[in-house]
Amino acid sequence: MNIAQIKQIDLVDYLKAIGFSPTKESAKSAWYHAPYREDRTPSFKINKDKNMWYDFGTAQSGDIIDLAELLYKSKDVSRLLKFIEGAAPALAPRIRTPISPNGERLPNQFRNIKVVDLNHEALKSYLRSRGIDLDIGECECQEVHYTCSKKEYFAVAFPNIGGGYEIRNPYFKGCIAPKDISIIRKSERLRHGCCCLFEGFMDYLSYLTLVKTGRISEGSELMDYVVLNSVSNISRVIETIKKYEVVHCYLDNDDAGRRSVDTLQELLGNRVCDMFAAHPLYKDLNDFLRNKKKFP
Repeated sequence: MNIAQIKQIDLVDYLKAIGFSPTKESAKSAWYHAPYREDRTPSFKINKDKNMWYDFGTAQSGDIIDLAELLYKSKDVSRLLKFIEGAAPALAPRIRTPISPNGERLPNQFRNIKVVDLNHEALKSYLRSRGIDLDIGECECQEVHYTCSKKEYFAVAFPNIGGGYEIRNPYFKGCIAPKDISIIRKSERLRHGCCCLFEGFMDYLSYLTLVKTGRISEGSELMDYVVLNSVSNISRVIETIKKYEVVHCYLDNDDAGRRSVDTLQELLGNRVCDMFAAHPLYKDLNDFLRNKKKFP
């Protein structure tokens, strides 16, 4: 399982699998003795809707990976993922319906969510219509089925690190909460080389297609990839990308995209390269792939 899938594991189920039972439980919460320290009075609470925990004794909080850091006394994320899978191999990730800022489940939104391998011919046709190489699309994306307002829908799904999904089909563009950035690691070494930054996952798929067809040369060094999934996530990405020696930006040729690049260059200096500025006639990388210019 990857980070997004691990974060979907239900915390109550996970603690049960590794031998911890709640002292008190309701439909929305569960209380425990903190599983990683001496705790005479139960002060560790899980919010079931958010799938997050809070330790009232230490004022610490987080998700399943943050909990694993304390349980296994390690900050190595790859090791933590293996520990979580090894400790509870039978647990399946759960896709959660959206929640509002105050933690309530939203009515008339995405329900009965099921994520499977990308296989539906209509979705493959949609990716082809966007110029995406189908092998790349099937490798990088999944297929989500859901109900909304009692009607059934399906779409291409792209995971983020928070456990949510960006979803697209020819008629809809949206997100299964939580909204977050996506990180795709291609290199197993320390993250001090180069990464590419994209605004949306369709731009990321377009980039991979352009590299495969030889229209963009990536070089011999393996890169990591980061997808904002919205320029509003620019602040969330800074800690991730500042670890790299070079950041290649492929953000949109619009005001929001240019402001984002300017912000990153102010913070990180000449490590940030605006790779898409050389193509001002195209709004984004997918338009460049399809040779769809802003002006005829």
